Order: sequence, then C-alpha cells, then structure tokens
Amino acid sequence: MVEGARELRERLNALGLESFVKTTGGKGLHVVAPIAPEADWNTVRNATKDLAAAMEHDNPQAYLATSVKNARTGRIYVDYLRNSRGTTAVAAYSTRARPGAPVSTPLAWDDLSPGMKPNSYTVSNLPARLAQLRDDPWADFFQIKQALPSVIGARAKRKTTRTNRA
Repeated sequence: MVEGARELRERLNALGLESFVKTTGGKGLHVVAPIAPEADWNTVRNATKDLAAAMEHDNPQAYLATSVKNARTGRIYVDYLRNSRGTTAVAAYSTRARPGAPVSTPLAWDDLSPGMKPNSYTVSNLPARLAQLRDDPWADFFQIKQALPSVIGARAKRKTTRTNRA
C-alpha cells in the first residue's frame, strides 16, 4: 500500500500536481491533491478514475480500479470514488469507531515506511506523535493553488487504447 501511495504521488507529480498523504485510521491511505474548485464533480471523478485505471492497467497484479470486493484479494483498490459528489471520506484527525480508536493522521511523505499500518495512530499514541513533530506535514496544504490538468484522462485513455489495439 505504501508503494501504491508513492506511485500515485509520482503520477500526480508528472501531471504537475503536488499531493499529501494521510492514514485513514482503517485499512488504507489517502493521497490528496488540493485543486482549485474550477472543475465540476464529474470531471474530477473521471480524472481520478482514469488515474486508477492507468495504475491497474500498468500493474494489474498490484492494483484494482473497480470496487468489487472479491476481486481485491492480494491487490490494492485505488478508490477514485471518494471524488464523487455526496461521498464521504474520513477527515484528518478523525477518530474511527473501531477497536483501539485509530485516528486518520496526516503524514509527511518521508513518514511512509513498508511496515507501517494505516491504523497505527490512535487516540492513545497520537498526542506523543504530534508532540515530537517539528513541522506540520500538511502545513502548505491550503497555500497550494493548482488546477486539475485536462490531460489526465487523455493520457490514461491513450495508453489503454494503444494496448487494446495490440
């Protein structure tokens, strides 16, 4: 999952988008790219769907872009549906209603390590983490002004189209 988040970050960087990462307090990580509110919901959802499909296309053994639970075994579900109007996502520093009270926690990209778990920060240990931080890992989040590039869908579709013709 950590490698998947890093790969998504690289793909977003290639499109000129800076992104941030946080634990969900559940089973996953959220990669968040703040964008100016210029694109409508369908445009954003379709762009993220294209990114997820490109990841699945490039490495189908590792990634899955469809939400079918029984197909996820051994693969990472790249959940682009969090980008649809009316859907929910866990907010940063929200406590989850799960055993141990895990907390969705913003991270610096350097905080990601292969052995980390998305539910490792809890109401019990999060205060110690926050006390040891020198800087807020998401300090620049609201200062970043970036637009959703229109090329996301075109790049993903071109790659898929080329492969389907082969």
